[in-house]
Amino acid sequence: MTDFTIIKEIVIILAFAILILFISKKINVPSIVGLLIVGVVIGPFGLQLIEQSERIQVLAEIGVVMLMFSIGLELSISKLLEMKKILLRIAIPQVLVTIIVFAIIFSFLNVELNKAIFYGMLIAISSTSIILKIFLDKNELDTPHAKIGVVVSIFQDIMVVPFLLLVPILGSSEPINFGPLMLKLFFAFGSVGVIILLAKFLIPKILYQIANLRIREVFTIGILLLILGTAYITQSLGMTLGIGAFIAGLIISDSEYSHQVVAEALPFKDAFNSLFFISVGMLLNLQFVVENNLLVIILVVGIIFIKGLIVTLLVLFTKFPIRTSLLSGFALAQIGEFAFVLSIAGAKFNLLDTFASNAFLASSIFTMILAPFLYQLAPLLIKFISSKDRSDISEQSNNPNSFSGHVVIVGYGLNGKNLARVLKETGISYVVIELNPEIVLMNKQLGENIIYGDVTKKQIMREAFVHQANIIVFAISDPTATKIGLKNVEQLNPKIISIVRTRYLNEINEFISLGADEVIPEEFETSLQIFARVLARYHIPLNIIMKQIGMLRSESYSLMRSTIMTHKPFIQLDEILAAGLTETFYVAENNIFVGKSIKEIDLRAKTDATIIAIVRGDNPITNIGPNELILAKDTLVITGTHKSVDDAINYLSNNLEQEEKI
Repeated sequence: MTDFTIIKEIVIILAFAILILFISKKINVPSIVGLLIVGVVIGPFGLQLIEQSERIQVLAEIGVVMLMFSIGLELSISKLLEMKKILLRIAIPQVLVTIIVFAIIFSFLNVELNKAIFYGMLIAISSTSIILKIFLDKNELDTPHAKIGVVVSIFQDIMVVPFLLLVPILGSSEPINFGPLMLKLFFAFGSVGVIILLAKFLIPKILYQIANLRIREVFTIGILLLILGTAYITQSLGMTLGIGAFIAGLIISDSEYSHQVVAEALPFKDAFNSLFFISVGMLLNLQFVVENNLLVIILVVGIIFIKGLIVTLLVLFTKFPIRTSLLSGFALAQIGEFAFVLSIAGAKFNLLDTFASNAFLASSIFTMILAPFLYQLAPLLIKFISSKDRSDISEQSNNPNSFSGHVVIVGYGLNGKNLARVLKETGISYVVIELNPEIVLMNKQLGENIIYGDVTKKQIMREAFVHQANIIVFAISDPTATKIGLKNVEQLNPKIISIVRTRYLNEINEFISLGADEVIPEEFETSLQIFARVLARYHIPLNIIMKQIGMLRSESYSLMRSTIMTHKPFIQLDEILAAGLTETFYVAENNIFVGKSIKEIDLRAKTDATIIAIVRGDNPITNIGPNELILAKDTLVITGTHKSVDDAINYLSNNLEQEEKI
């Protein structure tokens, strides 16, 4: 009789996954954590709905392949190079220092050196998915600590590839000898290099032939063949399946087919990735956790504290303030999903026995579950440290006595820089507060009134003479820092006008309640620009457009924030569209009508619009007859209905295009 057990197991997995992911969404827990919990609940150490199944493990192995493929496919060397200073000063040292520190700790605990190094490699990896989820939920993706966290975690993901190459070497029964080790590593990387070169030559040609067939099913099957085929080749050469998948993704990412590949592979990737995380959760031995609860607690606390401390110190060493450093440390303190990929490879080479594997799974899963909640507590610790710390004080500005009635600009990004340029041109004095030490140093040398510091500290506010300023503009993408900054400003200078830039409409009320006089949400301003451009295309007069925009702004954006839109401000638009209007048309030198008379153009007969005046230089000609000639650089004043004016402008413009073709 045919065994349909795998269908039953997949049905159970999917049913529980939907339920727990729904709950995870409601309580703002990352989906990866939810999937791990699904595995724990339904696995052999939970409700035992699924025993350890080799079939599920095979699907999970495919999930590993898809994970590694996604790293290669989404890897952008150019973006990483744009942040090379974070890469060189924080990301690379973080991985190396974490491995060394934990290798030393485990060596003191009588763990063999090769295993101690491997444990350090596992702990060095953080979860990019969890980090991105945390920053997105808090609208902090553009903040300095978010940029640090994302760059470091992406680099950690990339490091999984050389780590996987090291696993067979570390798993060798022979003692570690660095000479042969480096030789083996050289050959391993050499083999990967040869495969990359061959793949770079062959894969684009194969993709071209597949795409040229113009059969979607063939394209989808071909992509899967390339992913699994490359993975199988590397596995046959003694490396892991994941290495081959990574290479396939890396090569495809540089091809013109990458976007279509993402679209075709995404459903498979998400499905198999989910199975991978669920299968990892199924491995968590709850009995082991209960029996060794003290060990698990020590591991979880130790990993979070030491790993977070390493990141914090490295960011501080790069001259970022304590707040950015601590937030970066909290964000990167957990163990990531690719550590599970590495652990599976390590288990095959006896680098993880059953006890160590259970301890690793328990500690890593709990660090991932705790990560979002620990990040919520970070501001409390930062507030406590900030109240004790007085060391993070920037240099005084160049002319401390000259700052009174000035503008304080918080953040020297695009918005801050544009504002500073306008203030400089109009002769209004200003001081800029900026967190990035390199931006501060570079612009100080250019003569900018810029100081380094964290706006959440009152002392930095005093250094910018906020108590003597007229206006403060928060031009940063950090809602939490802005809120703390507003509170500080309210205490130092209650009369100051505070203008806040934010990304989303739903943050307006909170900022206003904290003392902001004006809140400018980018989301809303973008909608106003679209609104204005659409009306302009329908030739709505500028004063009417500005009136509508003024109505929307006059009530602190309440109309746009309301789910029920009122039509009151827009009643006039139907009347305007039905009425006539006046528009202008500039006559270029190569226009076909240059030198022709009003009679020869015959615009009224062609379009039902009328030329009522001509502006020639600084002189308007209002009394025009049929024999009046059209000259180059004239501006024609046209009147008529909306349709006739549109037709007239198209008629004149189309003739211009026809002449260019001739």
